[in-house]
Amino acid sequence: MKIISNLIIISLAVLLIMPACKKKTEDPPASTTQELIDLTVDSIRLAVETSIGKPIPTLNIFIQTPTETWFSSSANDDFQPITADTYFRFASNTKNFTSTAILNMQEDGWLNLNDKITDLIPGSDIPYVPITASWDIPYKSQITIKMLLNHSAGVYDVDNDSVPGYAPYSYTAVTQYMEPNHQFTAEEMINQVTINHLSYFEPGTGQHYSNTGYAIAGEIVGRIYSFHAGAAKHLTDYLSDYIVGTSTRVPLDIRFPYLASDQDLPSPYSCGHELISATETNEICSFNMSAQVAEGNGYTTMSNLNTYIRTLMKGENVLSVASVEMMKHDVSTASPTYGLGCFYTENLGYGHNGARVGNISLMMYDPELDISLITYISAIDEVDFIKTYYAITDVAYAVREAMGYPGKP
Repeated sequence: MKIISNLIIISLAVLLIMPACKKKTEDPPASTTQELIDLTVDSIRLAVETSIGKPIPTLNIFIQTPTETWFSSSANDDFQPITADTYFRFASNTKNFTSTAILNMQEDGWLNLNDKITDLIPGSDIPYVPITASWDIPYKSQITIKMLLNHSAGVYDVDNDSVPGYAPYSYTAVTQYMEPNHQFTAEEMINQVTINHLSYFEPGTGQHYSNTGYAIAGEIVGRIYSFHAGAAKHLTDYLSDYIVGTSTRVPLDIRFPYLASDQDLPSPYSCGHELISATETNEICSFNMSAQVAEGNGYTTMSNLNTYIRTLMKGENVLSVASVEMMKHDVSTASPTYGLGCFYTENLGYGHNGARVGNISLMMYDPELDISLITYISAIDEVDFIKTYYAITDVAYAVREAMGYPGKP
């Protein structure tokens, strides 16, 4: 059954490593900078191809320094390079947007991060999550909103991990394989946690990445916004109205489909590719993302995503500097690098990453050098995922180093 790719929904926190020198070396001549970047991206893509013995359709980087922006796309001979304005699915980078929405709601007094998910929405008699049998998950009354965001709630992930009755696959992977146009809801996924009494640990005692935990967070945003709007609202409505839409501080063309029927990307777009063998590649252009709302359903362009993470982390977007600091540093006791939908990586800074349906990407902002970057590879190796995953960090480090900045520690 060809559903392994739906289990590769990864956002790996990078280990803390020893700091390197932060002083920028002498700038390369401006006339050669683009050539240096192009050669560097080409070399990384070719190295991955050689290592896995399969074609890498494209490897790409968008990087912005305090004074300039650069873009490079390296493509296999059988594929076309993309541009900085090509749409692509950015997967689990979506978690940062959900976290931003919740932090913005806290700034407006609509919630408190330390509230339990069973508490009432401020000013209402409505609880943050429904009081129904489907939502009676283990340790429900001990879980805070903050725990959902830094993955310390212990909520079992039915989108990544094996679920009874669907083993060895996840609930969402099997369901989507059997019914590609199935309209997923948060309640049906939470119900799998409830009926199987699944949990990783008692809330606050560990850290485990959970897409389902973020599905709960997304449901909370929708319920709070519905209360304040006096009408039925969805997380996507809040993201559009308050985080990225035309009336926001930094309007951006970033979208979060939640209907099973909304499967296509606007043109021009980059398809994802599952690399099965040296001669077999599964191209994925359209996909039902309704199972990944709040945790992996976003798409945009590399230029838009760069503007988002750069302005957000500089305190020039919707969040205050204080909220951004909270996002970066409110980590769990079990994971010193993962905050609220945001992790830290030496010599790259703060941000997130994501992998889904043949796409892997990374968005980072380095506050010490004021450098933001987006990297994207339009391929996932079905046999050796980690080699395609590390390409997004390898190319980021290599391009920084080629430009005279500290690279891989």
